[in-house]
Amino acid sequence: MPDLGLLATFLEIYRGGSITAAAARRGLSQPAVSGQLARLEEQFGEPLFVRSRRGAVPTERAYELARRIGTHLDELNDALGSAGEGQAGHRGTVHLAGPSDLMAMRVVPALAPLTARGLRLRITLGLAEELLAALAAARVDLVVSAVRPRLENVVATPFADEEFLLVGPPGLARTVDQGRLAEEPVRALAHLPLVAYGEELPIVRRYWRSEFGRRPPNPLAVTVPDLRAVLAAVIAGAGVSVLPRYLAEPALASGSVETLHQPQVRPLNTLYLAARAGAPANPAAAVVRRQLAERSREWDLL
Repeated sequence: MPDLGLLATFLEIYRGGSITAAAARRGLSQPAVSGQLARLEEQFGEPLFVRSRRGAVPTERAYELARRIGTHLDELNDALGSAGEGQAGHRGTVHLAGPSDLMAMRVVPALAPLTARGLRLRITLGLAEELLAALAAARVDLVVSAVRPRLENVVATPFADEEFLLVGPPGLARTVDQGRLAEEPVRALAHLPLVAYGEELPIVRRYWRSEFGRRPPNPLAVTVPDLRAVLAAVIAGAGVSVLPRYLAEPALASGSVETLHQPQVRPLNTLYLAARAGAPANPAAAVVRRQLAERSREWDLL
């Protein structure tokens, strides 16, 4: 089992995006940090980062490791009194951005208690691409994203998963031939109009590709960049859509919508908390990161 020092160094490289940033945060020399990373990679038997002009780019194994240990190490640092921000961290300002539905239903309620301790939140709503661009340009501090960032100066920590369901109103559900659905799902569903988050069908397209192996051929009826509005349109009969379970569950329970397809493996999507690589340490942002990681365990997104 790797010792905590090696894991702490790994996490600083992951969050800072470079050996240099991790060395500054850990108070170590760059060769020392490189040596610790080499020891950790030797213990895991595979590389955790790919070195490039972009810095240290995490591998898939690194994403998984960061998700498993990040919150626990942060909590341990808090318990030992070594996190460094103290009460000052709660008195800072954090410019946070994310999708309107997730921010309204999960993120803002999770962070609201921190405002009583002096934390100030400035919230920006929008689509992932534009918000991550704002993060890269230093116009916001953190972005909650359902899309893994690919920008050179942005790093992201996975903190929660959400399960997606293909749902529609009962009237449209009854038009699906169940026999054909089992044999030719794309053709069985092709007549159903879609309600989507964006013109490029970002959520619906991902579901069709993962479950059926191709992009949906369906007509697009409604486009609205808020999943709560997507659900409202589906309930009203405008079409079918793919929605996170936590959002669709009340409508499913009331019978307003029905699931149209039962995957063999639940389709999951990872939520990320993105920050700028190598940005100066912001104690208030560290408080937000820990609060979201802790509260996300209670969200029951699945």
